Formats: sequence, structure tokens, C-alpha cells
Amino acid sequence: MKVFVAGATGVVGRRLIPLLVGAGASVSAVARSTSKAAQLRQQGATPVRVDLFDAAAVNEAVAGHDAVINVATKIPLGLRALLPGAFKENARIRTEASENLASAAINARARTFIQESFAPTYPDRGDEWIDESVPIQPTSYVRSVLDAESAAAEFTKSGGTGIVLRFSLFYGPDSSFSWDMVKSVKRGFSPAVGRPDAYMSSIWIDDAASAVFAALSVRAGAYNVTDDAPVRRREAFELLAQELGVKPPRMLPRWVTGMMGSVADTLGRSQRISNAKFRQAANWHPKVPSLNEGWRLLLKEMGSSSR
Repeated sequence: MKVFVAGATGVVGRRLIPLLVGAGASVSAVARSTSKAAQLRQQGATPVRVDLFDAAAVNEAVAGHDAVINVATKIPLGLRALLPGAFKENARIRTEASENLASAAINARARTFIQESFAPTYPDRGDEWIDESVPIQPTSYVRSVLDAESAAAEFTKSGGTGIVLRFSLFYGPDSSFSWDMVKSVKRGFSPAVGRPDAYMSSIWIDDAASAVFAALSVRAGAYNVTDDAPVRRREAFELLAQELGVKPPRMLPRWVTGMMGSVADTLGRSQRISNAKFRQAANWHPKVPSLNEGWRLLLKEMGSSSR
């Protein structure tokens, strides 16, 4: 199988490439720098330089591939996420780049197109479980997920297998957000917005990558990729504090969350998201079932510098 991967050097992509290569796939992977290209070669992939916003160039690069995987994102880090227009480039990737990749996959007569999406676009459902039958309700800063998911739907309409993976919140040792969460709890504040009793759904980054690999075998449609046991926000960060050996953190004051606008509106929702559909379809299960096990693993892999 020949697989084209956009977002190959991101936190999910760099874990996905070895899985594909290890399974015998011939992998073409987008690299935006010489160092990233060298990294991909070491992993056994063929680096490709292509502007994802150039439809003709993408069409040429994707030609001859059996599957196209788009896990490309551009998420602003830290406080930059609060600046006006911070998510503009990420939105453009989800709109223009996703459309270009899906169209190129159609032209290449590829069998499969996998598109990254964002599970926190589901509405607030309190204590109720959320499955894929619940319509997503993205706020302004993530409205572009509608375009990304539409690209996969168009691929399915063309006769292929278009797959949408709705990832919950990533965490792992090379995630800047994970480092920020640890630092915040050590300072005595919870990094979460929203009600303390609201549910948050998470996914260990290695499990996210294994889910993308497993998705090559599923039918067309949208799937939630999340761990087995969502945790209430207060409980989640009290658990992290316990692992760090510090006092339970205080929730962020309302004026801080008010500054975050639609970001807080999205991330403050109570979302008890179910992975049952994907588990059954792909015979997949997360190796890290919840934050109960995940925080300890996170701190172990971060090393003593996190304490």
C-alpha cells in the first residue's frame, strides 16, 4: 500500500509513520524543512516538499497513492492562542488544505482518505455520554472543522472510504500543552476552564497515532477517538496534583475564562465522549485508558524536569 501523510512531523504524525512503515506500507510524508525531511528518512518514509495550499502541487504529489491521511494542524501555543487571528492558519489548513488533499485523493483514485477532526466541538451534554449520533456544534474558532469533515464526506461521495477521526484533547510528554498543564498545577491553579464537575475527554498521543493506523481498516464515517473513561475537571487536576505531590489546584477565576471568548466556550463544555463505535469498528483500544493512569505515565516520560 502507498500512503501519503500530511502532518507527518507533528505529535501524531511522527508516531504514525513508524506504524505504517512497520506494516510494510510505502509512505510519502510532507516535510517543511531539511531537518524534518531527514527525520522522515530515518523513519523509513520518503519526504515530500509540497505547499498544501497549492491544489495543483498537491494533486501531483498525491498521484499514485492508495490512501491519504491528513493530520496536519497549526495550533498556536500558550498565550498566543488568545490573540486575535491566532487560529487563522489552522483554520486555513482545515478548509483549503483538506479540500486540496481530498480532491487529489479522488483524482488519484485512492481507496481511503482519513481526516483529523476535533471532538470538543460536541455540545455540552452534562453527565450524558456523547456518541457520533450527536451533531457537533463548533464555535467560531473551530468552525473550520465543518469544512474538514466535508472534505472527507466528498471523498466518500466519489466512491471512496472517507473517514473522520474526532480526537479528544491530546496529552503526552512532547505536547507543549501538557507541560503547561503540569506547570499550572505546580503553581496551584487548574489549567481547565468550565465547571469543576464538568467532564473532560482526553487521549494519550500514542493512542491517537495507533487509532489513525487502525482507521485504515474501518468503513466510511465519523469516529470518536478518545480514552475509555472521561474524568470530571476537578478530579482530573486533583489527580495530577497528587502525582506531583502538591496541593489540589484552584480553578481559574472567571475573568480569565472570560478573556478567552469562544475558546473557553468550547473547552469549558462538559463532554463525556464515548469511543465505543471506533473500538468495535477497528478492534482498537487505548493503551492508556484514562487520566488515572495517564498522569503517572506523563510525569514518568517527562522525567525529573517536570517536578
